[in-house]
Amino acid sequence: MPLKPVPYIWMNGRFVRWEHARIHVLSHVVHYGSSWFEGIRAYATRRGTAIFRLYDHLRRLERSVRMYHAELPYSVEELTRVCVEVVARNGLRECYIRPIVYRGYGDLGVYPLNCPIEVAVAAWEWGAYLGADAVRHGVDVGVSSWQRIASNTMPAMAKAGGNYMNSQLVRIEAARHGYAEGISLDVFGMVSEGSGENIFLVMDGVLYTPPLSASILPGVTRQTIMTFAREEGIPVVEADIPRGMLYAADELFFTGTAAEVIPIRTVDGIPVGSGTPGPITRLLQERFFRVVREGEDPYGWLTFVPVDASDAARSRKKKKVTVESSTNFRSR
Repeated sequence: MPLKPVPYIWMNGRFVRWEHARIHVLSHVVHYGSSWFEGIRAYATRRGTAIFRLYDHLRRLERSVRMYHAELPYSVEELTRVCVEVVARNGLRECYIRPIVYRGYGDLGVYPLNCPIEVAVAAWEWGAYLGADAVRHGVDVGVSSWQRIASNTMPAMAKAGGNYMNSQLVRIEAARHGYAEGISLDVFGMVSEGSGENIFLVMDGVLYTPPLSASILPGVTRQTIMTFAREEGIPVVEADIPRGMLYAADELFFTGTAAEVIPIRTVDGIPVGSGTPGPITRLLQERFFRVVREGEDPYGWLTFVPVDASDAARSRKKKKVTVESSTNFRSR
């Protein structure tokens, strides 16, 4: 799905026009994949536009950057304000937010520490990641021939741009075989995750999911679903999952910020359970959408975009004022 441009992107402390958000072709990130990012959704809840688990996403970003011997130039609190303003300034009621940190133009060798750390935050409208019918009817997936990266080759826990070269191969292979998504196994042959999603399995009323040691990304939506399951009295087990369990499971589903909570209908052409989304999957889906659609938030997971911020953003657009941040950032 082509991106639908919005007026502004935030880059290194100021807002620039979408079409002017550029980097140099000799930036380190272009040659060596040295970037770290987050995917965050804002929802049009009944209580107004709200960003889901913004703090948790930004904390994960901070940790991802740290794993590669770099430091985030802005605090989580500063980037929280930036994300809210990006949504407001672009007049978005519902969107996908992409903070990205990358090594920029400076030096050009594999050794990265002489390159500056750059930061940008963009947002755009983005619909259902795996298709409009996926939430209701589920998707067909296949086990990939591409293994998930091993944790002793590069940190799989980091949401790093370079890691997604592996994910691209998984997704391309799945599409060529007619599947909506692929499932990777780790280097020990155990279930890891999808190209951009964590995975859950239900068997005999127990909810299973691979552990962090299975080379997975510690998903924010994954942790959300585990919280809901425990509240519902559903046993949650983080354990190695052999491939055979995918074919024997009563229910399977993906979780992720882009994908949300998506039932898996078949694996390698074999129906999961009855071939339709199961009751535990439906229950956990319902719990998730009650938070992000209805705005029911006893957990403090929603960051609301103030109405006055949206009004001020629209006013700035009408007046065609100079494009600069209204947030007071320290100099860099």
